[in-house]
Amino acid sequence: MDGDPAVEPELDSFSLTFPLPYRVAFIIVLAVWAWGINLHYLYLIGIDVPSLIRYPGRSSPHHPTHHLSTYRLATVLSSIYVFALLVFWVFTHRNPELVLAWDWLPLLYLAVLLGILIFAPFFKSLSHNGRARLRSTLKRISVGGLAETKDGRFGDILLSDVLTSYAKVLADLYVALCMFFRSEGGGATARPDRGCGGAVVVPLVMALPSLIRLRQCLIEYSRVRRGRITEATGWGGQHLANSLKYATAFPVIVFSALQRNSSGGQPPPVHYYRAWIVACVVNSLYSFYWDVAKDWDLTIFDSEARSAPDLKAFGLRRRLHVGPPALYYCVITMDLVLRCTWSLKLSPHLGRMADWEGSIFLIELLEVFRRWIWIFFRVETEWIRNTTTVGLEVDDILLPDYHNHNIQGPKYEDDDD
Repeated sequence: MDGDPAVEPELDSFSLTFPLPYRVAFIIVLAVWAWGINLHYLYLIGIDVPSLIRYPGRSSPHHPTHHLSTYRLATVLSSIYVFALLVFWVFTHRNPELVLAWDWLPLLYLAVLLGILIFAPFFKSLSHNGRARLRSTLKRISVGGLAETKDGRFGDILLSDVLTSYAKVLADLYVALCMFFRSEGGGATARPDRGCGGAVVVPLVMALPSLIRLRQCLIEYSRVRRGRITEATGWGGQHLANSLKYATAFPVIVFSALQRNSSGGQPPPVHYYRAWIVACVVNSLYSFYWDVAKDWDLTIFDSEARSAPDLKAFGLRRRLHVGPPALYYCVITMDLVLRCTWSLKLSPHLGRMADWEGSIFLIELLEVFRRWIWIFFRVETEWIRNTTTVGLEVDDILLPDYHNHNIQGPKYEDDDD
């Protein structure tokens, strides 16, 4: 993450065609499709995601599988999105005055989107139970809460980690609403004012997902300390180290805000810029290490374990489900590259391009893509931990072993009644 949402001074061509509220909505709808693909592929390779997140399965053949239900929801949201965007284009013709005058239309779609996805208790044929589960999970994690393992702890962690990748999207959602309701300015479709509401609010919104995960890590640490400490559970140090990883996001956001809000029309002090670079390096490398070594349980950073003879390939692990070893090496490289997109700002020429609205949107998409790929391997790792008796954690529950690729995974269905 780079924490620096600066923009160009004029309403650009990209924003005339694709205003900020529609960009936010696009990424939210994209997340629904991405989750459906996660569920679908993991189901095909025999990984039972519903059991991992403690989502109840259904045996009736009249109910669609989880991924099919998710696809249906995504199709409905996408259809409404395309209709709303086409209507906006028909009425505005990329005319700046009309784009500003019709700013209520994309916000209306955002309200419909969030209503269907989270708040609305109706549309029971549209993944009703799944949306109810999303609503209850968001309510719990919004204050940094964390369920017990038997109640869906892993699902809470997955969603909370996804929100950290949506930090800038959440900030843009706030900016669009703030510009719409303030008395001065051009409205929600005007040039994004990421200082709307004051110099502190947007950085706070961006920091909130990391703060949620930090608190969850501390909750896990306290649970370990209250329980019986064994060799398998450890003393909880890994949870403290994980909380430190999320804490490294805060200096990035703080120094970005200090640079952006320097007064007097002068360039920000050079020590802010240098501190921002150091903070970005620490956050990116620490997060990358944690992705590979802790979230995916790969051994590439372990000088002794990475050459063990029983590994599928150098630096990986004994069991690989998602794909061949080459795929894992590609994903490790991709994760590092996408963790360091902030480095574009180190180049004078690329730095200017990184501040364009289209570039900001692209970087947000790349982060969402990185998180989507991350989910495949994080869920795979959790499945292996739950289907391997050696080193089983005290709060893990053994699930049936469906890791044989020749065995089709269990069919869990959505209760859409």
